[in-house]
Amino acid sequence: MSTYGSYPAARPRRLRTTPAMRRMVAEHRVHPSDLILPAFVRDGVDEPVAISSMPGVYQHTRDSLKKAAAEAVEAGVGGIMLFGVPRDEDKDAEGTQGTAPDGILQRALRDVRSEVGDDLVVMSDLCLDEFTDHGHCGVLDSTGRVDNDRTLERYAEMALAQADAGAHVLGPSGMMDGQIARVRRELEENGHEDTAVFAYTAKYSSAFFGPFREAVGSSLQGDRKTYQQDPANLRESLRELALDLEEGADMVMVKPGMPYLDVLRAVSEASDVPVGAYQVSGEYAMIEAAAEKGWIDRDAAVLEALTGFKRAGAGMILTYWAVEAARKL
Repeated sequence: MSTYGSYPAARPRRLRTTPAMRRMVAEHRVHPSDLILPAFVRDGVDEPVAISSMPGVYQHTRDSLKKAAAEAVEAGVGGIMLFGVPRDEDKDAEGTQGTAPDGILQRALRDVRSEVGDDLVVMSDLCLDEFTDHGHCGVLDSTGRVDNDRTLERYAEMALAQADAGAHVLGPSGMMDGQIARVRRELEENGHEDTAVFAYTAKYSSAFFGPFREAVGSSLQGDRKTYQQDPANLRESLRELALDLEEGADMVMVKPGMPYLDVLRAVSEASDVPVGAYQVSGEYAMIEAAAEKGWIDRDAAVLEALTGFKRAGAGMILTYWAVEAARKL
């Protein structure tokens, strides 16, 4: 018998002996209600359009989006985050389809709310990049740089359009300085005091966003390094957090997820509001591609990654596997 001094040695392995034992002593658990499904809805299509770089994910029609929302409710998923994909000919420099009452995102919000009511938290991405012909997240100045303050006014218009269309939660994702305060003020002044704001607090200029560009039909040429965070920086995310909280954010997010678990941990420890992580398109594609090659166990990898977000401090996880994972939990 192995001993330390006169006492039998502690054996951590005793608590790993059976699946039931491991479940009983698990320190972190992912629940279906922790999961949020990002969903794309495309204008002018009669059938869902497969996204080649994200196997199993589609640009929805309005009808198939309603079905996806109903499936999320049935699986116990907590929320759905909607992204609009306009027709190319409807894009312009100001992203006007992003604020038009009959724009694809506003129509989709009304569709989903009519389908699921309050049984699912209906969220809406608040950004102009899907709707601009240049693909940037805001309005450009004469030199081709994003004009922060003019963009804030467009975000305020977008916030009101999305709230009027029925969004429970708005997700300002453009990383403009002052965006949370401007959106919050617009909501308060127009009778939407109960509409929550989910701040994309630490959104990095990441290579892992690649497949998302296909998903939203992005027109971007160049990059977003002048307004998204530098992957080298962590303390900067805490500065962004302090500003977002001061400006009235109800929830905060770290995006991407897996390459930034240290940031997620730091934000979760400093935040006094709920914290989410976005498992982005490149993370999804990476696991799907490795599984297709037979290099990893797909289902185990998916659940392990989600558990990692919980362990790092996420209370909410945006994941394209939300419905599938919820059914397995």
